[in-house]
Amino acid sequence: MRSLSGERFQQLMLTATAETLYMVAMAGLFTLALGLPVGVLLFLTRRDGLWPQRVLHAPLNLLVNAGRALPFVILLIALIPVTRLLVGTTLGSTAAIVPITLGALPFFARLVENALDEVDRGRIEAVIAMGGHGGHLVTRVLLPEALPSLLAGVTLTVVMLIGFSAMAGVIGGGGLGDLAIRYGYQRFNDQIMVATVAVLLLLVALVQRLGDALVRRLAHRR
Repeated sequence: MRSLSGERFQQLMLTATAETLYMVAMAGLFTLALGLPVGVLLFLTRRDGLWPQRVLHAPLNLLVNAGRALPFVILLIALIPVTRLLVGTTLGSTAAIVPITLGALPFFARLVENALDEVDRGRIEAVIAMGGHGGHLVTRVLLPEALPSLLAGVTLTVVMLIGFSAMAGVIGGGGLGDLAIRYGYQRFNDQIMVATVAVLLLLVALVQRLGDALVRRLAHRR
């Protein structure tokens, strides 16, 4: 196929990159807002947790495991009715936020649980002995103590969200993935394929570098 003009190529790349950043940012906010409390509940209600609640933990743990085991491409298709119900359409970057968020949520929730598991048990017991309980224990001890690990988990999740946003192009989700499929794959345009891969790699590298720097800085302050 004939190469795109420089102006057209630049326009397509800028639009697709902006859509990808929008999807990742919005899905990241929703994943953080929903996944953090789910992860805390998983930690608190498990058998060896601070407030064991088998009735709550068992179904929650099952949902998280099922969500992590389900391939994201299948989830994209399975959630089409849910996406249409919530957003009114299944096409575009806004619609893609729904499956991207639900795909990343179980992964992030488990990372939160693992991060809280690294908090020194003796410190938790000491706070409980001094009268700390409930929300105070979570917000003043568990989350602050696990902050470096939580931040590392956020970094991993954002990297995964970038990959999910690209895969959302399979169902017309917009962004770099959609551009690569419509112009790169379907129209055999190597210029677009190489450019989209390069931008995705750059985004992942930037996120990983920034996340690692923040984790190191936070760890040095502790």
